[in-house]
Amino acid sequence: MEPHEAVDAVITDMRDHRITGDGSGLFTATRHIGLLCHLTTRMAADAEYQLAANIASIPPAEALGQTTGHLGRAIARYTQALALLITLAQPGGQTALHKQLDAIDQHSHLRVHLDDAGQDLAAARACLGAPRRPATPSTSAGVPVPAAAVRRRS
Repeated sequence: MEPHEAVDAVITDMRDHRITGDGSGLFTATRHIGLLCHLTTRMAADAEYQLAANIASIPPAEALGQTTGHLGRAIARYTQALALLITLAQPGGQTALHKQLDAIDQHSHLRVHLDDAGQDLAAARACLGAPRRPATPSTSAGVPVPAAAVRRRS
């Protein structure tokens, strides 16, 4: 699988398995972090391999390095989301109204982290550019990442 195909596959998997503010979302987030870590390791190794010799079948080392940086930021954002997911998944000792008010703010912060991670993935994919070889009928097409729906408050 070429680097752009690997990034597309991870983006598709993450889009197909959305994170919710419960125990299931916590599991999904840790799974996404695992995928991102594996992908980041692969891109870093490909960059090192590209520096050893001029290999035409993978993107230049600079593009792979930039991609790795964007993937690292996506991992950081998912890791920040973990604390919120843990809080949302725990049964609380607070009053029902107080817990609901806190959950609104936590969901908002969670959405910001996940949207920012989506932007980092889109930037990682953009670093790799167009596929290096012509697409065949069995090759999956690139998957666009939607723009973030939630903006940060100042």
